[in-house]
Formats: sequence, C-alpha cells, structure tokens
Amino acid sequence: MAFADSCSRPAGASKGSDAAEGTRKYLLGGNWKANGTVASCEKIIAEFNGAGPIPANAEVVVGVPFIHIPICLQSLRSDVEIAAQNCSLTGTGAYTGETCASQLKDMGVTWVILGHSERREGFGMAGEDSELVAKKTKMALSEGLKVMICIGEKKEEREAGTTMDVCAEQLKPCAEILSKEDWANVSIAYEPVWAIGTGLTATPEMAQETHANIRQWVADNVGADVAAAVRIQYGGSMKGANAEGLLAQPDIDGGLIGGASLKLDFFTCINAVPSP
Repeated sequence: MAFADSCSRPAGASKGSDAAEGTRKYLLGGNWKANGTVASCEKIIAEFNGAGPIPANAEVVVGVPFIHIPICLQSLRSDVEIAAQNCSLTGTGAYTGETCASQLKDMGVTWVILGHSERREGFGMAGEDSELVAKKTKMALSEGLKVMICIGEKKEEREAGTTMDVCAEQLKPCAEILSKEDWANVSIAYEPVWAIGTGLTATPEMAQETHANIRQWVADNVGADVAAAVRIQYGGSMKGANAEGLLAQPDIDGGLIGGASLKLDFFTCINAVPSP
C-alpha cells in the first residue's frame, strides 16, 4: 500500500465539462523548485485547498521538494497530484543521496519532472545530458510514474534561429528509447531557458510556433498518433497575467509554472484554461 493510501486528503471540486473524447486534457504543472519551509508549505496548501473548483478539462500537478512530499500527500486537496522534481537512474540499493522512482511511487507520487534546464545546466555540478534524461525517463515510466520531459533553448540559440535544432537534439534520445506505449504517460514541457525566472515570456504566437514545430517533430520521428495525443506544456514564465493568451493557442496544452505556482496566482492560470 502506498503511503498516500493511508492519508485522508481533503476533497477537491471540479467545474465545467471534461475534455471531449479524442481531445487533449490540459495539464497545469507547478514547479516549486528548492523553495519553502514547513510553515510556508502549510500556508500554500491551505490557500490551494480553499481556491475553489478546478476546470474538469484540466489536470493539475505540483512538483514539490522531496522533503515536502509527505505533507502535500497528507494535506493537499485530492484533485491536485504530486510530482517529484527529479528521480535517480537507478533502482534501490547502494546509491547514497539518490531517490529512485519506485520509492516515489511507493509514497503515492504520480509524476516526476525530468530534464529541467536548471538540472541540464548543473548549478555548480555536472549537468545532465539528454541521454541521461531519456534513461531516467524510461526508468520512471517502468516504475509506473508519469513524466514531464523538459526541453528548450537558450537566448543565444533563439537569436541564432536554432530553437528547433536544440529541441530536436534534446528529444531524440527519448524518441529512440521510449515505446509508443510509453508516450501515453509522457508530456513535453517546452521551456525557453531565456524566459525562466527572467520575467520575459515568448508571445503566444512565438510559443505556438515552437509548440507546433515540436508536435510535427514528434509526428515525423515517433508517430502521428503520438503527436496528436501528447500534451505540450509551455514553461517560460507563465503566470495569471499571460496564461489566457498562451492557453488559447491550439498546440499549447498547459503550463509548467514556476514562481506563480508558489502563490494563488497558480489558480488564476488554472482557471484560464479554455472551456471545451
């Protein structure tokens, strides 16, 4: 029995209609990064629990620090799923400091964020390359987790016109290692690195163009059926003030939201999901 099965989380509430059959359900992911204390976590849980119903055509997940996973599984409303922000390449064993996918699954975690640009860059440690991200993704999927795979270009790559070259290079190892069945439990989070935490945001039209190109790449390299079904989230400083315009685009299926997910503004983004 997963730890979460022993927890009595408050019930959530939904509004509106579910996504129509054959259409993609929006995926709104929060990424709390390495932020928060027990007290601040309790405060935001209380705010989220009182934030009202979630659109029925949206799936909501928050990626929280490992240390705060238990309190979220115990106290956060039941219609918000819990994600980890990383998992190891290994199973259980002599891997000091690692947290493996099977342990997360055992706790009741359902998602994991992999390949975030901050982890690819390394923040003082060796960064993770795309082959490692793909292997971690395969491991996580094999243990029953769903995965948000992050990709995206830096400012100089955008200015050089190589955005899709970068995204394709980051996706290629996943296309090589994942089965078509695996892709049913994967989303792609496109995060233009130059827009993360900077206050800069791609215009809805810029983001839509890249999302459409990513979907076409998936169609050409994995399959048209996978491309039609896979959800592509926008991860470049989405917040309440710009969420409606971004989510109105046909190939933007949600967001991976950083700073705004630590505030009630996260629910402004959630409520910006278009009605089916």
